[in-house]
Amino acid sequence: MPNQLLIYDQVQAVNRDRHANWSIKAGTNFEFAREVNSVPLMAVEFARAAAEYPIVFAGSEEEVVPVIVIGVRDKENLYVDEQGQWQAKYLPAFIRRYPFVFSSSKDESTLTLCIDEKFSGCNQEGRGERLFDADGNQTQYLNSVLEFLKGYQVSFKHTVRFCSKLKELDLLEPMEATLTPPTGKPNILRGFYAVSRDKLKALSGEKFAELAKADELELVYTHLVSMENFKTMADRLLEVNPSADEDAGEASDLAATTSDKSS
Repeated sequence: MPNQLLIYDQVQAVNRDRHANWSIKAGTNFEFAREVNSVPLMAVEFARAAAEYPIVFAGSEEEVVPVIVIGVRDKENLYVDEQGQWQAKYLPAFIRRYPFVFSSSKDESTLTLCIDEKFSGCNQEGRGERLFDADGNQTQYLNSVLEFLKGYQVSFKHTVRFCSKLKELDLLEPMEATLTPPTGKPNILRGFYAVSRDKLKALSGEKFAELAKADELELVYTHLVSMENFKTMADRLLEVNPSADEDAGEASDLAATTSDKSS
């Protein structure tokens, strides 16, 4: 089973008693994402993400979410270099919101702001941005974090509706990608879904029009075009790991969360 929280380790609810003197020093180091080969993507991000990443769907037959593929093998992110820098122009919102995350109640009626206390930027020495001021009030920084996550949650609900529509229309089918470095053995990535072009073409005019009217047809075609980025990942694999030729040839599964209810 994939790790539901992926990059999160020690998640605690943010409160003024526990975190009264805490500050967050955010930076450009993405070591926390080094061992994930995919992360969830919101529908609103498709257009920008499609220029650099393959966009596919991960999950189960009952529930899927869009994800970007950032690695071919288990626990390997091809977009984080040796210095921990992210090697792409567009940074997914899932990564940008870290170390914060919403946790929801079982009935999804309440959202609680949480933080990964294992994040290297968490400190009590005043480095970066404080969470609470001297009077115990939320700082502007914490308020901006809340607003960002509220927007993320709205986008998440929109994305869930989009994925439900794809399931309802039975447009998704299991797929795998084979990436072969110029001089190496093939790497096979499994465990994801993609829209079937044949099933899309077979839709009735009414259903096709519904997708277009909801701006979801554009998302479908953006996803399909983005999978061309798999072709460049073989070269990236060899650039990041020159020994890829020697230990390639095994099949890996896509490891991405299928739910955001606790993340």
